[in-house]
Parts: sequence; structure tokens; C-alpha cells
Amino acid sequence: MMSKVDSKEIFETLPVPKAVKAMALPTIFSQIIVLIYNMADTFYLGRTNNPYMVAGASLILPVFNICLSLAGLTGVGGGALISRLLGEGKENEAKKVSAFSFYLSIAITAIFSLVMFAFMKPILELLGASENTFHYARQYAFCVIVLGGIPTVLSNVMSNLIRSVGMSKEAGLGITMGGIINIALDPLFMFVLLPKGSEVLGVGIATLISNCIACSYFLCVIFRIKKQAAISLNITQGLPDRRSIGSIFNVGIPSAITTLLFDIDYVIIDKLMTLYGDIQLAAIGIVLKAERLPLNVGIGICQGMMPLVAYNYSAKNHGRMYDIIRFSMKMGLIVSVISIALYEVFAGGIMRIFIPDAQTILLGTGFLRIRCLATPLMFMSFFTVYVFQGFGKGNKSLFLGVMRWAVFNIPMLFLLNRIIGMYGIVWSQVCADILTVLLSFYVYSRYVNTVLNQEQDINKYKLEEKEYE
Repeated sequence: MMSKVDSKEIFETLPVPKAVKAMALPTIFSQIIVLIYNMADTFYLGRTNNPYMVAGASLILPVFNICLSLAGLTGVGGGALISRLLGEGKENEAKKVSAFSFYLSIAITAIFSLVMFAFMKPILELLGASENTFHYARQYAFCVIVLGGIPTVLSNVMSNLIRSVGMSKEAGLGITMGGIINIALDPLFMFVLLPKGSEVLGVGIATLISNCIACSYFLCVIFRIKKQAAISLNITQGLPDRRSIGSIFNVGIPSAITTLLFDIDYVIIDKLMTLYGDIQLAAIGIVLKAERLPLNVGIGICQGMMPLVAYNYSAKNHGRMYDIIRFSMKMGLIVSVISIALYEVFAGGIMRIFIPDAQTILLGTGFLRIRCLATPLMFMSFFTVYVFQGFGKGNKSLFLGVMRWAVFNIPMLFLLNRIIGMYGIVWSQVCADILTVLLSFYVYSRYVNTVLNQEQDINKYKLEEKEYE
């Protein structure tokens, strides 16, 4: 386990490139494993050569991501606050925040899972489930949302809380372990333990079991570090003060809403694509997973960066904070540019990995080559939101999230679908995110200039006061 001293060194004195890498690399690796196990579901289902199974499971991806947005409400909001509290030297308050975030996530997720169970049929129909895909979508949703919602959300919440105190390796290991177990269990349940035709159910059971194991791991980690780190699940120590609770929701609600809008965008993509057929839906379902590799790497960079930014922001070490932001941005853009080149060259081969159906491969290859062009734009859009979350400025992250999805992306989907048709759906991400990036950097530059001016005024006042003395 990483000691408190080591964590403090990462936050305060370790050279910025080393600090960012120490925090981001485990998170990037865990994000890649999460993506691989999500894609593994599609890969194994594709081996059945049944596009309806692929489409049925793909329909649940937005709902699964909405479930994960609940982890953002408490995990991101609580985690960012814990890092800022540590920067201010308030460890006891950080412990109260961690316990509050943990139990709040259980309550909210339980309600979400019950709603999914009670209204399964209308929800799946709203998502675009057809007569061919409804049965498969219901099986998958029951396993991963109804039964698996709480362990899934708790795993992500605890991962954020552990990372917030500088223990990125431990946080990444739990997510990685869950993903690897899922990948191993998929073929066992699909092709060995369950009868033919139950492959989607097998994928769902494997996901449920792996998330339960990951959740158990995180509980063990928190139990082991509770005396050394500012993380606790002991609710008897009392609630955080009002200001802290407000700060959790101030950052957590925008994070959840932004994720929710992101997933609504995916729901609309699926819904619009169903108008063109189940094969088209299967193709875009594969593409929406395949394109996430560089995006997940970017999210890993952002998640590793955010505690460092939050800590140094509260500690008023703005020089180190800006260096962290610049280095992290550079890392993400390099990954994005490389990914575009690889996707353009290997798009067809990537589609063949998931399904042998020729028509699905042909459509998906074209879709992927277009969608990948938005990769650096998507990274920069997420990046500025994470930076503002680190600052504790939930209002600005909410504004950027709402503008990106509700004002730019979703209307662009309908507009380009009407003008161009099916390929308009695919091009919408690039067009909308150009506008998002321009707005994001305008808001960020305005805020940074304000902070710098305030800092200069404070330093000037201190210098004048010293000269007067």
C-alpha cells in the first residue's frame, strides 16, 4: 500500500511528468481493460454471427452508462472534494465526505435498479428494441442493471475515493481485476455452462459476477488503509458539514448530468439508426465501443490529473497546477492523433474482430473512419470539464456539459440526419465538438485569467505590506 508520505510527495514535490504518470498510468490501464471487457462482450456475441444479439446488448450500453453516471454524482463529487480538503489539511472532514459518498451511492443506485426492474418493457421499447432484439436486451439489462447496479456503481465510487488520496495504483488494480475476470468468465458462461441461444444471458452473468468481485476488493482496500489514509466508511463519525455536502453535489450533479447527456446522445444515435435497420444498428453499436479506446485513455489521463489539480488548487500552488494541466493536455492530444491514424488504416480489420457479417463490416468500417476524426475534439471537451471539477467549479462544468450535449451534439444529430441521412448521424460528433472546443477554451481562458489576476493582486498586496513594515 502507498503510504501517506508517498501520496503527499505525488501531490506536492514529485516532478510534474512523474506525478501525472504515477496517477494517470494505472487509471489509463484500468480504463483500457474496462473498454476491452465491454468490447469482449460484443466480440463473443459476434462469434454467434447473430446481429440481433449484438444489437440487443448494444441497446443497454446507454442505460449501463447512465447507471455509471450515478458513480460520478458521489464518486467524482466526493473524490474531488477529498483532494481539495487534503490540500487544505482537513483530513477528518475528508473521512466524513468519503463515508457520506459511499452510502449515498448505495441509496441512489438501489432506486435506479428498482425503476429499471419495474419499467423494463417501456424503457427497452423507448431505447429502440425491436421484436428481434427485445428478449436479448431484457436478459442483459436484468443482469447488469437490476442485479448488478449497486456493485458496479460502488466499485467506481470507491475507485474515485481511493484515487483522490493519491492511491491511483490501488484504484486502477481493482477496476483492472474486475475487467480481466469478466473477460475470462464470458466464454465460460456463454459457450460452456449455458445452452445455445443463451449467450447474452451468459455475458450478463459474467459481468455481474466480475463487478461483485471488484466491489469486494475495494472494500478490502479501504478497510486496510482506513488508519493511514483519509478514507473511511464509518458513518458514525458524523455527517460532513453543509459546505462539504453542497460541494459534493456542486461537482457531482454536473458530472452525473454531463454523463447522462452523453448517454442520451448514444440513445438517440441508436434510436435514429434503428430507422435504417437492425444491421445498421449492430454496426454503429460496434463502432461506438471501438471508438472509445482513445477516449478511455483520455478519460484515464483526466481522472489521474484531477486529484493533482484539486489538491494544488486548494493549496494555492497554482504554478504546479498549471504545469499539471499543460502536461496532461499534451499527453491526451498525442494519443488522439495517433489513434486517428490507426483507425483510418485498420478500421476494416477492427470490425472483423467483432463480427464476420460482411454487410455489418462494410457499414461499420465507414462509420468508424468518420467518427474517429472527433477523437482529439472529444478529449479536449472532456478535459476542460475535468479541470473545472478539480477546481470545484461545478457550475462551469455543468454549463460546458449542457452546451456540449444539449445545445450542440443532440440537435446536430437530428439536423444532419434530416439533411444527409444515415451518415449525418455519424458526422454529427465532429461538427458539434468543433463548437464545443471553441466554447470550452474560451470559458477556461477567461477563468484562468481571473485567477491569475487575483493571485497577482494578492502577491502585490503582500509585497506592499512587507515594504510598509
